[in-house]
Amino acid sequence: MQSLPPATPTRTYAAYVLGLLTVVNLLNYLDRNVVYAVFEPIKRDLQISDVQLGWLGSAYIIVLSLAALPLGVIGDLRSRRSVITWGVAVWSAATAAGGFVHKFWQLFTCRALVGFGEAGYGPASQAIIAQYFRGRRRAFAIGIYSVGMALGGVLGIWFGGVIGERYGWRWAFIWMGFPGLVLALLASRLRELDRRPPPPVVQILRQWWQHGKHGVTRYVMPLAICSGVGAVLAGFLSLFEGIPSQFGTALFGVGTSIGIAWTVWRLVPLAVRRTTEAGAVAAGAFDDFLDAAILVLRTPTLIWIFTGGAMVTFAVNGLIAWAAAFMQRVHGLSVARVGAEFGVWALSGGVLGALLGGRLADRLQQRWHGGRVLASGVGFVLGAPVCAALLLVHDLRWFAPLILATYFFYTWYNGPLAAVILDVVPPAVQASVLGAFVLFSHLAGDALAPPLIGYLSDRTGDLRTAMLLLPAVGLFGGVIILIALTTVRRDMQRLHALDIHVSRAR
Repeated sequence: MQSLPPATPTRTYAAYVLGLLTVVNLLNYLDRNVVYAVFEPIKRDLQISDVQLGWLGSAYIIVLSLAALPLGVIGDLRSRRSVITWGVAVWSAATAAGGFVHKFWQLFTCRALVGFGEAGYGPASQAIIAQYFRGRRRAFAIGIYSVGMALGGVLGIWFGGVIGERYGWRWAFIWMGFPGLVLALLASRLRELDRRPPPPVVQILRQWWQHGKHGVTRYVMPLAICSGVGAVLAGFLSLFEGIPSQFGTALFGVGTSIGIAWTVWRLVPLAVRRTTEAGAVAAGAFDDFLDAAILVLRTPTLIWIFTGGAMVTFAVNGLIAWAAAFMQRVHGLSVARVGAEFGVWALSGGVLGALLGGRLADRLQQRWHGGRVLASGVGFVLGAPVCAALLLVHDLRWFAPLILATYFFYTWYNGPLAAVILDVVPPAVQASVLGAFVLFSHLAGDALAPPLIGYLSDRTGDLRTAMLLLPAVGLFGGVIILIALTTVRRDMQRLHALDIHVSRAR
């Protein structure tokens, strides 16, 4: 088979790719965070506790974490574009389905499926961005991409609160879910620089119809079966008054985990076989991947980035998850009013933080190997006392500047932190390593935050006291990230030496 010449995209097309992935990332966080906007009406309607609300916030995170690494591997071996396309379609449909539930375990199931759809998007999209934006522009490009997170994080709660207040919390899920199907079609047309160009739209739709049913039946059905069995058992247990709901949640989690493991066990060999027409070449590519993975595990910088990253995501996601409920309970404000009065300040802080963090990191990186590490960690060191003040203040006149400053400092890390990982990881496994970071930081970080804060709130009867844990953990995480300043130069030099060795070997 004749190999295709390498693609040479224009700056305009590179900007389009970045813009589309940023918009999809915005939708990603809209669909993630809409549940937080309607915590209070869900609690009243479904009659659940704060810790159960926390598990609704963590359901998608747990599944996302478990599926992110294998989907990152599949993206590296086969097609990042396909991982993005199907991911957007799945999470959008699951978000909309959340508007039709009537029990806690049903909504938990929908939120978990949102996580499965979102699992492959982050690693695959950032790996594609890394193809189009190299060198000193990379952190700034990922910072722009992270603007979607900042906008989506705020707008998901704001719009969800407005829709929920006017039409009911079910419509908030429905309205947020459907736009993703259009974006999935656009994502299917993205061009990967090291892969074949995408087929025409008509051919894509025909392939979806002809082969999608077979693919879902053969490879996704194990996940559907195991998750369905877990959901049925959870629903059966919910019929008995004396059995805590956590048992049903645990059963569903076990079923979903088994389904993901089963699905990955069948998908990874498929991805390896289809990487190239020649089986020997595919086996060699997989051996190269394993060698690179071993190298990654020996990279000290990643130890500090992974550990600190888990703590800072704990702080950020815990704040996002409980902010709307905090304003309603402590200050008596509706989510719609909070969005109208303070949403612009939160958006401004988040956008400025994401952009400035990426730009500052790139500027510092030109002069010093630790520039991106510094920008990743210092935001949380500076932002911790500001976040604590936000939670403790009683006078709402201080809320606007405190929200602006908190979101500003807490969004610095997005672009620089991903860029640090890309700086010390071989290109062939960048999506896989970013998937590993998602796995660790979510399971050890923000998956724990919503239920833990809910548990502390139930125990103490004071949500404010429970939430003060968040800035403390964020401060500690920022300090741990800064320890990577002592290792990043050596790890970057080792990667550069490896690249030179590989080039000479060829």
